[in-house]
Amino acid sequence: MALYDLVFKGGGAKGNAFVGALQAFNAAGHQHRCLVGTSAGAITAVLLGAGYTPEEMLGAATETLPGTNDPVFTTFMDAPIRGDFTKADIDKSDSMRIVRMSPLPGFVEDTLMETLLKLDLYRELYSFNECGGFYAGNAFLHWFREKLNQKGLSPDITWRDFAARTREDVSVVTSDTTEKKQVVLNHRTAPDCPVAMSVRMSMSIPFVWREIVWEESWGKYQNREKAGHIFVDGGVLSNFPLRLVTERVPDIMGDTDPDAAGTIGLFLDGTIPADGKEGAAPRPRLRVADRVTRLIDTMTDAEDQRVMAAHTACVCRIPVGGFGTTEFRMSAERQAVLINSGREAMTNYLGSLKPKSAAA
Repeated sequence: MALYDLVFKGGGAKGNAFVGALQAFNAAGHQHRCLVGTSAGAITAVLLGAGYTPEEMLGAATETLPGTNDPVFTTFMDAPIRGDFTKADIDKSDSMRIVRMSPLPGFVEDTLMETLLKLDLYRELYSFNECGGFYAGNAFLHWFREKLNQKGLSPDITWRDFAARTREDVSVVTSDTTEKKQVVLNHRTAPDCPVAMSVRMSMSIPFVWREIVWEESWGKYQNREKAGHIFVDGGVLSNFPLRLVTERVPDIMGDTDPDAAGTIGLFLDGTIPADGKEGAAPRPRLRVADRVTRLIDTMTDAEDQRVMAAHTACVCRIPVGGFGTTEFRMSAERQAVLINSGREAMTNYLGSLKPKSAAA
Protein backbone atom coordinates (compact mmCIF):
# COMPACT_ATOMS: atom_id res chain seq x y z
CA MET A 1 0.00 0.00 0.00
CA ALA A 2 1.27 3.45 -0.91
CA LEU A 3 0.02 7.01 -0.48
CA TYR A 4 -0.29 9.31 -3.50
CA ASP A 5 -1.33 12.82 -4.44
CA LEU A 6 -3.64 12.47 -7.46
CA VAL A 7 -4.00 15.06 -10.23
CA PHE A 8 -6.84 14.77 -12.77
CA LYS A 9 -6.77 16.37 -16.23
CA GLY A 10 -9.75 18.11 -17.79
CA GLY A 11 -11.52 16.46 -20.69
CA GLY A 12 -15.32 16.64 -20.51
CA ALA A 13 -17.07 13.35 -21.25
CA LYS A 14 -13.69 11.66 -21.66
CA GLY A 15 -13.35 11.91 -17.87
CA ASN A 16 -15.33 8.65 -17.63
CA ALA A 17 -11.95 6.97 -18.03
CA PHE A 18 -11.02 8.14 -14.51
CA VAL A 19 -13.52 5.64 -13.08
CA GLY A 20 -11.60 2.67 -14.44
CA ALA A 21 -8.27 4.17 -13.39
CA LEU A 22 -9.49 4.62 -9.83
CA GLN A 23 -10.81 1.06 -9.76
CA ALA A 24 -7.32 -0.20 -10.57
CA PHE A 25 -5.74 2.24 -8.10
CA ASN A 26 -7.97 1.00 -5.27
CA ALA A 27 -7.60 -2.66 -6.26
CA ALA A 28 -3.85 -2.27 -5.85
CA GLY A 29 -4.46 -1.19 -2.25
CA HIS A 30 -3.26 2.39 -2.66
CA GLN A 31 -4.71 5.50 -1.01
CA HIS A 32 -4.75 9.19 -1.85
CA ARG A 33 -3.53 12.17 0.17
CA CYS A 34 -4.53 15.30 -1.78
CA LEU A 35 -6.73 15.51 -4.86
CA VAL A 36 -6.42 18.16 -7.59
CA GLY A 37 -8.42 18.53 -10.78
CA THR A 38 -9.52 20.76 -13.65
CA SER A 39 -12.97 20.56 -15.30
CA ALA A 40 -13.87 16.83 -15.55
CA GLY A 41 -10.90 16.27 -13.26
CA ALA A 42 -12.42 18.68 -10.74
CA ILE A 43 -15.67 16.69 -10.76
CA THR A 44 -13.72 13.49 -10.12
CA ALA A 45 -11.55 15.00 -7.38
CA VAL A 46 -14.51 16.41 -5.43
CA LEU A 47 -16.64 13.26 -5.72
CA LEU A 48 -13.71 11.15 -4.55
CA GLY A 49 -13.12 13.57 -1.68
CA ALA A 50 -16.83 13.47 -0.80
CA GLY A 51 -16.53 9.74 -0.21
CA TYR A 52 -17.59 8.19 -3.50
CA THR A 53 -15.97 4.87 -4.33
CA PRO A 54 -15.00 4.11 -7.94
CA GLU A 55 -17.99 1.75 -8.11
CA GLU A 56 -20.32 4.51 -6.92
CA MET A 57 -18.78 6.87 -9.47
CA LEU A 58 -19.46 4.25 -12.13
CA GLY A 59 -23.09 4.23 -11.03
CA ALA A 60 -23.24 8.02 -11.26
CA ALA A 61 -21.57 8.00 -14.68
CA THR A 62 -24.03 5.45 -16.07
CA GLU A 63 -27.21 7.04 -14.69
CA THR A 64 -30.05 7.29 -17.19
CA LEU A 65 -33.06 9.57 -17.33
CA PRO A 66 -36.21 8.01 -15.82
CA GLY A 67 -38.01 5.78 -18.28
CA THR A 68 -35.31 6.08 -20.96
CA ASN A 69 -31.88 4.77 -21.92
CA ASP A 70 -30.54 8.30 -22.31
CA PRO A 71 -27.57 9.10 -20.04
CA VAL A 72 -28.32 11.82 -17.50
CA PHE A 73 -25.25 13.61 -18.87
CA THR A 74 -27.23 14.48 -22.00
CA THR A 75 -29.11 17.07 -19.94
CA PHE A 76 -25.89 18.99 -19.26
CA MET A 77 -26.21 20.82 -22.59
CA ASP A 78 -29.26 22.67 -21.28
CA ALA A 79 -30.67 25.78 -22.89
CA PRO A 80 -31.10 28.72 -20.51
CA ILE A 81 -34.64 29.33 -19.32
CA ARG A 82 -36.38 32.70 -19.52
CA GLY A 83 -36.04 33.17 -15.76
CA ASP A 84 -32.23 33.13 -16.05
CA PHE A 85 -32.31 36.68 -17.40
CA THR A 86 -33.66 39.56 -15.33
CA LYS A 87 -35.36 42.56 -16.91
CA ALA A 88 -32.43 44.72 -15.79
CA ASP A 89 -30.01 42.36 -17.58
CA ILE A 90 -32.11 42.44 -20.75
CA ASP A 91 -32.50 46.22 -20.72
CA LYS A 92 -28.72 46.74 -20.70
CA SER A 93 -27.93 43.89 -23.10
CA ASP A 94 -26.40 44.25 -26.56
CA SER A 95 -29.48 42.49 -27.95
CA MET A 96 -31.80 45.19 -26.62
CA ARG A 97 -29.43 47.90 -27.80
CA ILE A 98 -29.66 46.51 -31.34
CA VAL A 99 -33.46 46.36 -31.13
CA ARG A 100 -33.53 50.00 -30.03
CA MET A 101 -31.40 50.94 -33.05
CA SER A 102 -34.08 49.53 -35.35
CA PRO A 103 -36.88 51.66 -36.84
CA LEU A 104 -39.46 49.82 -34.74
CA PRO A 105 -41.68 51.97 -32.50
CA GLY A 106 -40.58 52.04 -28.85
CA PHE A 107 -43.58 50.19 -27.46
CA VAL A 108 -42.68 47.15 -29.63
CA GLU A 109 -39.18 46.69 -28.20
CA ASP A 110 -40.08 44.85 -25.00
CA THR A 111 -42.69 42.73 -26.76
CA LEU A 112 -40.21 41.70 -29.45
CA MET A 113 -37.54 40.70 -26.92
CA GLU A 114 -40.04 38.72 -24.87
CA THR A 115 -41.21 36.91 -28.01
CA LEU A 116 -37.64 36.03 -29.01
CA LEU A 117 -36.75 34.85 -25.52
CA LYS A 118 -39.53 32.27 -25.68
CA LEU A 119 -37.44 30.38 -28.26
CA ASP A 120 -34.80 27.92 -26.98
CA LEU A 121 -32.47 28.66 -29.88
CA TYR A 122 -32.66 32.41 -29.39
CA ARG A 123 -32.01 32.06 -25.64
CA GLU A 124 -28.91 30.01 -26.46
CA LEU A 125 -27.71 32.72 -28.88
CA TYR A 126 -28.58 35.44 -26.36
CA SER A 127 -26.69 33.55 -23.64
CA PHE A 128 -23.69 33.07 -25.93
CA ASN A 129 -23.47 36.80 -26.61
CA GLU A 130 -24.39 38.13 -23.19
CA CYS A 131 -23.10 35.39 -20.85
CA GLY A 132 -20.20 33.80 -22.72
CA GLY A 133 -21.74 30.40 -23.50
CA PHE A 134 -24.67 28.72 -25.23
CA TYR A 135 -25.71 26.48 -22.33
CA ALA A 136 -26.84 27.31 -18.82
CA GLY A 137 -25.06 24.56 -16.88
CA ASN A 138 -27.96 24.48 -14.41
CA ALA A 139 -28.66 20.79 -15.06
CA PHE A 140 -25.09 19.88 -14.22
CA LEU A 141 -25.15 22.00 -11.08
CA HIS A 142 -28.41 20.37 -9.95
CA TRP A 143 -26.93 16.89 -10.57
CA PHE A 144 -23.70 17.67 -8.75
CA ARG A 145 -25.41 19.24 -5.74
CA GLU A 146 -27.56 16.12 -5.47
CA LYS A 147 -24.40 13.98 -5.48
CA LEU A 148 -23.08 15.95 -2.50
CA ASN A 149 -26.43 15.57 -0.75
CA GLN A 150 -26.35 11.79 -1.25
CA LYS A 151 -23.16 11.67 0.80
CA GLY A 152 -24.77 13.60 3.66
CA LEU A 153 -23.19 16.91 2.65
CA SER A 154 -25.12 20.13 2.14
CA PRO A 155 -25.54 20.96 -1.56
CA ASP A 156 -24.31 24.44 -0.65
CA ILE A 157 -21.38 23.25 1.46
CA THR A 158 -18.39 25.60 1.49
CA TRP A 159 -14.77 24.57 1.21
CA ARG A 160 -14.25 25.24 4.93
CA ASP A 161 -17.05 22.87 5.91
CA PHE A 162 -16.19 20.33 3.22
CA ALA A 163 -12.67 19.97 4.59
CA ALA A 164 -13.95 19.76 8.17
CA ARG A 165 -16.59 17.13 7.34
CA THR A 166 -14.57 14.92 4.98
CA ARG A 167 -11.03 15.45 6.31
CA GLU A 168 -9.98 15.52 2.66
CA ASP A 169 -7.61 17.93 0.90
CA VAL A 170 -9.24 18.75 -2.44
CA SER A 171 -8.45 21.56 -4.88
CA VAL A 172 -10.08 22.57 -8.16
CA VAL A 173 -8.66 24.87 -10.81
CA THR A 174 -10.54 27.65 -12.57
CA SER A 175 -9.63 30.80 -14.49
CA ASP A 176 -10.35 34.38 -13.48
CA THR A 177 -10.72 36.17 -16.82
CA THR A 178 -11.14 39.53 -15.09
CA GLU A 179 -7.62 39.39 -13.66
CA LYS A 180 -6.32 36.92 -16.28
CA LYS A 181 -5.06 34.58 -13.55
CA GLN A 182 -5.34 30.96 -12.58
CA VAL A 183 -7.34 30.42 -9.40
CA VAL A 184 -7.06 27.33 -7.20
CA LEU A 185 -10.08 26.86 -4.96
CA ASN A 186 -9.85 24.94 -1.69
CA HIS A 187 -10.35 25.44 2.06
CA ARG A 188 -7.13 27.46 2.32
CA THR A 189 -7.73 29.90 -0.51
CA ALA A 190 -11.53 30.35 -0.61
CA PRO A 191 -13.07 28.89 2.56
CA ASP A 192 -16.50 30.53 2.05
CA CYS A 193 -16.94 29.62 -1.60
CA PRO A 194 -19.47 26.82 -2.31
CA VAL A 195 -17.82 23.62 -3.53
CA ALA A 196 -20.49 22.93 -6.16
CA MET A 197 -20.13 26.40 -7.69
CA SER A 198 -16.34 25.96 -7.69
CA VAL A 199 -16.70 22.82 -9.79
CA ARG A 200 -19.20 24.59 -12.05
CA MET A 201 -16.60 27.33 -12.60
CA SER A 202 -13.90 24.79 -13.35
CA MET A 203 -15.92 22.97 -16.05
CA SER A 204 -17.22 26.08 -17.82
CA ILE A 205 -15.69 25.59 -21.28
CA PRO A 206 -15.61 29.04 -22.93
CA PHE A 207 -18.43 29.67 -25.42
CA VAL A 208 -20.10 26.37 -24.43
CA TRP A 209 -21.32 26.96 -20.86
CA ARG A 210 -22.11 30.35 -19.38
CA GLU A 211 -19.41 32.15 -17.46
CA ILE A 212 -19.77 32.34 -13.70
CA VAL A 213 -19.69 35.67 -11.87
CA TRP A 214 -18.25 35.50 -8.34
CA GLU A 215 -20.84 36.52 -5.77
CA GLU A 216 -20.03 38.67 -2.76
CA SER A 217 -21.43 36.00 -0.42
CA TRP A 218 -18.67 33.62 -1.54
CA GLY A 219 -16.14 35.66 0.40
CA LYS A 220 -12.60 36.42 -0.64
CA TYR A 221 -9.90 34.48 -2.46
CA GLN A 222 -6.63 34.56 -0.51
CA ASN A 223 -7.99 37.63 1.27
CA ARG A 224 -8.58 39.43 -2.03
CA GLU A 225 -11.96 40.62 -3.27
CA LYS A 226 -13.37 38.67 -6.21
CA ALA A 227 -16.99 39.85 -6.27
CA GLY A 228 -18.02 40.57 -9.86
CA HIS A 229 -15.04 38.76 -11.40
CA ILE A 230 -15.79 36.41 -14.29
CA PHE A 231 -14.67 32.77 -14.16
CA VAL A 232 -14.36 30.07 -16.83
CA ASP A 233 -12.84 26.62 -17.28
CA GLY A 234 -9.58 26.05 -15.42
CA GLY A 235 -8.18 24.50 -18.58
CA VAL A 236 -7.79 27.96 -20.10
CA LEU A 237 -4.61 28.31 -18.05
CA SER A 238 -3.80 24.74 -17.02
CA ASN A 239 -5.78 21.70 -18.11
CA PHE A 240 -3.41 19.33 -16.32
CA PRO A 241 -2.42 21.08 -13.05
CA LEU A 242 0.40 18.70 -12.12
CA ARG A 243 2.54 21.72 -11.21
CA LEU A 244 0.39 22.42 -8.16
CA VAL A 245 1.67 19.20 -6.60
CA THR A 246 5.19 18.98 -7.99
CA GLU A 247 5.95 22.65 -7.32
CA ARG A 248 3.82 23.02 -4.22
CA VAL A 249 3.06 26.56 -3.03
CA PRO A 250 2.29 26.42 0.72
CA ASP A 251 -0.36 29.16 0.86
CA ILE A 252 -2.32 27.44 -1.91
CA MET A 253 -1.61 23.74 -1.47
CA GLY A 254 -0.57 23.58 2.17
CA ASP A 255 2.78 23.00 3.81
CA THR A 256 2.83 19.21 3.59
CA ASP A 257 5.84 16.90 3.42
CA PRO A 258 6.59 16.33 -0.29
CA ASP A 259 8.32 13.06 0.54
CA ALA A 260 5.38 11.63 2.49
CA ALA A 261 3.41 10.73 -0.66
CA GLY A 262 4.05 9.89 -4.27
CA THR A 263 2.40 11.70 -7.18
CA ILE A 264 0.28 10.33 -10.00
CA GLY A 265 -1.09 12.59 -12.71
CA LEU A 266 -3.97 11.03 -14.65
CA PHE A 267 -3.53 12.41 -18.17
CA LEU A 268 -6.30 11.91 -20.73
CA ASP A 269 -4.32 11.34 -23.93
CA GLY A 270 -6.35 12.00 -27.06
CA THR A 271 -3.45 11.01 -29.34
CA ILE A 272 -3.83 7.33 -28.44
CA PRO A 273 -7.04 5.51 -29.49
CA ALA A 274 -8.96 4.28 -26.46
CA ASP A 275 -9.79 0.92 -28.03
CA GLY A 276 -6.36 0.36 -29.51
CA LYS A 277 -7.69 0.88 -33.03
CA GLU A 278 -7.28 3.86 -35.30
CA GLY A 279 -10.61 5.36 -36.24
CA ALA A 280 -12.42 8.58 -36.95
CA ALA A 281 -13.46 10.65 -33.98
CA PRO A 282 -17.21 10.82 -33.40
CA ARG A 283 -19.20 13.88 -34.24
CA PRO A 284 -20.01 15.41 -30.85
CA ARG A 285 -23.21 17.30 -30.28
CA LEU A 286 -21.37 20.60 -30.25
CA ARG A 287 -18.19 20.45 -32.33
CA VAL A 288 -17.20 23.95 -31.23
CA ALA A 289 -16.47 22.49 -27.77
CA ASP A 290 -13.82 20.17 -29.16
CA ARG A 291 -12.37 23.02 -31.21
CA VAL A 292 -12.18 25.20 -28.11
CA THR A 293 -10.63 22.46 -25.97
CA ARG A 294 -8.04 21.75 -28.67
CA LEU A 295 -7.25 25.46 -28.73
CA ILE A 296 -6.99 25.50 -24.94
CA ASP A 297 -4.70 22.46 -25.01
CA THR A 298 -2.50 24.28 -27.53
CA MET A 299 -2.35 27.46 -25.46
CA THR A 300 -1.52 25.63 -22.23
CA ASP A 301 0.66 23.01 -23.86
CA ALA A 302 3.99 24.73 -23.22
CA GLU A 303 3.54 25.04 -19.44
CA ASP A 304 1.83 21.71 -18.86
CA GLN A 305 4.28 19.89 -21.14
CA ARG A 306 7.22 21.48 -19.32
CA VAL A 307 6.03 20.08 -16.02
CA MET A 308 5.20 16.71 -17.56
CA ALA A 309 8.66 16.48 -19.13
CA ALA A 310 10.27 17.19 -15.77
CA HIS A 311 8.10 14.60 -14.03
CA THR A 312 7.55 11.92 -16.67
CA ALA A 313 7.50 9.13 -14.10
CA CYS A 314 4.49 10.74 -12.40
CA VAL A 315 2.25 10.70 -15.47
CA CYS A 316 -0.22 7.90 -16.16
CA ARG A 317 -1.37 8.33 -19.78
CA ILE A 318 -4.92 7.16 -20.38
CA PRO A 319 -5.84 6.60 -24.05
CA VAL A 320 -9.04 8.47 -24.95
CA GLY A 321 -8.55 8.99 -28.69
CA GLY A 322 -11.75 8.74 -30.71
CA PHE A 323 -13.94 10.28 -28.00
CA GLY A 324 -15.35 13.81 -27.97
CA THR A 325 -15.23 16.32 -25.15
CA THR A 326 -18.99 16.85 -25.31
CA GLU A 327 -19.92 13.27 -26.22
CA PHE A 328 -22.35 13.02 -23.34
CA ARG A 329 -24.83 10.96 -25.35
CA MET A 330 -22.44 8.03 -25.17
CA SER A 331 -23.64 4.45 -25.56
CA ALA A 332 -23.00 1.97 -22.75
CA GLU A 333 -20.61 0.12 -25.05
CA ARG A 334 -18.50 3.20 -25.78
CA GLN A 335 -18.53 4.18 -22.13
CA ALA A 336 -17.22 0.71 -21.25
CA VAL A 337 -14.35 1.23 -23.70
CA LEU A 338 -13.34 4.43 -21.91
CA ILE A 339 -13.60 2.92 -18.44
CA ASN A 340 -11.60 -0.13 -19.50
CA SER A 341 -8.96 2.13 -21.05
CA GLY A 342 -8.54 3.91 -17.72
CA ARG A 343 -8.40 0.62 -15.84
CA GLU A 344 -5.75 -0.86 -18.13
CA ALA A 345 -3.67 2.32 -18.19
CA MET A 346 -3.52 2.55 -14.39
CA THR A 347 -2.83 -1.17 -14.01
CA ASN A 348 0.07 -0.94 -16.45
CA TYR A 349 1.34 2.26 -14.85
CA LEU A 350 1.36 0.85 -11.33
CA GLY A 351 3.02 -2.30 -12.60
CA SER A 352 5.84 -0.23 -14.11
CA LEU A 353 6.67 1.54 -10.85
CA LYS A 354 9.76 0.52 -8.99
CA PRO A 355 9.19 -0.15 -5.28
CA LYS A 356 11.41 2.75 -4.23
CA SER A 357 9.33 5.26 -6.21
CA ALA A 358 6.22 4.63 -4.16
CA ALA A 359 5.88 6.45 -0.84
CA ALA A 360 4.98 4.07 1.96
